[in-house]
Amino acid sequence: MNTHRRVLLTGAPVTAAVLLAGACSAEAMGDGAKQSECIHVVDEGTGQTGAECLPTASAKDRVDLTEPRFTHPTRITNPLHPTSEVTQTILGGQVDGKPFRTEVSLLPGTKTIEWDGRSVEARISQYVAFSDGRIQEVALDWYAQADDGSVWYLGEDVFNYEDGVVADTEGTWQAGRDKAPPAMIMPAAPQKGDVYRPENLPEIVFEEVTVQSVDQTVEGPYGRIDGAITVRELHMDGSTEEKVFAPGYGEFSTGTEGGDQEAVSLAAPTDAKPGALPDRLVALNRAAVAAQESPGTATVREVRDTWDAYRASDAVPELLQRQMERDVVALEKAGTSAEAVGPALRVAQNVTDLRLRYESVPTVDNDRLALWARQLGIDVKAGDAGAVAGDVTGLELVWERVRQQEADAPVGTDLTELRTAADRKDMAEVARLAPQLMDHISAAFG
Repeated sequence: MNTHRRVLLTGAPVTAAVLLAGACSAEAMGDGAKQSECIHVVDEGTGQTGAECLPTASAKDRVDLTEPRFTHPTRITNPLHPTSEVTQTILGGQVDGKPFRTEVSLLPGTKTIEWDGRSVEARISQYVAFSDGRIQEVALDWYAQADDGSVWYLGEDVFNYEDGVVADTEGTWQAGRDKAPPAMIMPAAPQKGDVYRPENLPEIVFEEVTVQSVDQTVEGPYGRIDGAITVRELHMDGSTEEKVFAPGYGEFSTGTEGGDQEAVSLAAPTDAKPGALPDRLVALNRAAVAAQESPGTATVREVRDTWDAYRASDAVPELLQRQMERDVVALEKAGTSAEAVGPALRVAQNVTDLRLRYESVPTVDNDRLALWARQLGIDVKAGDAGAVAGDVTGLELVWERVRQQEADAPVGTDLTELRTAADRKDMAEVARLAPQLMDHISAAFG
């Protein structure tokens, strides 16, 4: 997971003086600080390449310059990037003043990456970012673990959304294409001062990471976590930001408390707790569904009452508690107005996240299918074509995670037809298909 280019959580910009220092010749800097190349600054807004060079590290500090060997590349067990061990991670926070939520899910199957005459099987991680409850970005990331335990990033397919539809695919790259090399995203045993590049296709995608500290203890969703590290990323536009990686989670937090920040709410199975879903969480889930379907005085009051009862009775991660309280307050303020649709959706999303503590990812994802099917019915009634297109995307993404049947299974067929109707903005056809989809979801997963 590599969230900076998605949510643009930029830190302090690099000053002109520093950039000019980065542009000095290797001879002027001396062999000990030699830079092998000039990586030009690229303006994130315009895409224009500047004359200045990024202040990249000297080659002597880099730990990613050896060629990786991949014998069992899909066994990604590095504690700080445990891609094949963590089925789903939920992150949350605030970006650009709006609630920001991310689902990162391990997909079934692998992708074969070809480069330099070699074939490497990579695990596929599905990244889905929501701003204000609505889809903002989707990416399929490909990772492989080398024999020494380091994890390598082999590329990604990126889809950036505006008003429910794909606006561009900026950030897409793949090792072996356009001379892009595989890129180390986590050393086997990172040490302070280590430097590596998780993305290394200058002027397309580029990051250079420096490890700032190791063996840290951080506060996790349900207790303290030892063995975390903090890194600083240098971005293509010259900005920097810090990230924390923690054992059992991988990327743990990014950004700052005073500005835009995203952090792990909980992860499965890392935070899983054996046992039945608590009765008060069952009641909260029921209330959230009712409020999503029909926000009103009674349903909103039920959400408030069941939420207060549940959080008083169980351990709730601090970040999830803040998010849920914020969204319940927004729902109460909206009342029965059209403004209630957004917070009602976010409340329902938050409750599915809370359930990951007790239920399996497939069980929760099955209900996320139903959540997006409900939202589809709501948005088509409102005639919101952009929201409808985004709802169909949400359904397709969850379906990729849960489907066990052939592609022509009823739910899959419904989604194919819904995609066609949504792309044509045929609201009458979407309205016809939405109840049918809900029936098929209930039959398959109810």
